[in-house]
Amino acid sequence: MTRDSRRTVVLASGGIDSSCLIHFLAKDCAPVDALFVDYGQLSATNEANAVATIAAHFGIKLQTLTVNEAKPKSAGLIHGRNAMLIGLALAEFGAASGIIAIGVHGGTAYSDCTQEFISAMQRITDIYFQGAVQLVAPFLRWTKADIWQYAHDRVPLSMTYSCERGLQQPCGGCLSCKDLEYLDART
Repeated sequence: MTRDSRRTVVLASGGIDSSCLIHFLAKDCAPVDALFVDYGQLSATNEANAVATIAAHFGIKLQTLTVNEAKPKSAGLIHGRNAMLIGLALAEFGAASGIIAIGVHGGTAYSDCTQEFISAMQRITDIYFQGAVQLVAPFLRWTKADIWQYAHDRVPLSMTYSCERGLQQPCGGCLSCKDLEYLDART
C-alpha cells in the first residue's frame, strides 16, 4: 500500500486490533477514516466511546452506524459479523475506489479471520466495484502478541476497549479480556 488520494476506511471497534490498524494505515494511506457499527453487541457503548477517543487522538474522521432493532448479541462468536461489517462499509463507502481495512489477525479459530474469508469478501467487493476497492487485512498473519508488540509506543492502549461483555476490562471471562490479561502479564 502506498500513500495516495484513494479513500481508506478502517472498520473500527475501539479495540487494540482496529486501533493499531488505524495507526498502521495512517502512516501510508491518505486519507484514513474510521467506521464504527453498533450492531447490538454488549459492548457497543464502551466501544463507541473508545473509537471516538481513538479517532480524535489520530485526527481522523469517524462515521457511526447503528443497526436499528438488532437483537442483542452475546459475547464470543457472532456468525456473519465480519461479513456484515464489510457489507456495511461497502454500502457507505461513497467513493469510486479505495481501501476497506479490517483488523482481523491470525491465531484465532474464527473462520472469518482467515485468508479464505478475506478472498471471498474481496470477490463480493469486486462485483460492486470491479476491482477498484481493495479489502485489506494487514494483520492476517500476525498473532495477537504481534499486534500488542506493535501497539507499544504507537497506540495509546489506555484509550482502547476490548471486553466482549461490555464490562470493566479485563472481565476475566471473555476471550478478548483473557488475551489482555495474558499479554499484559508478558510485558
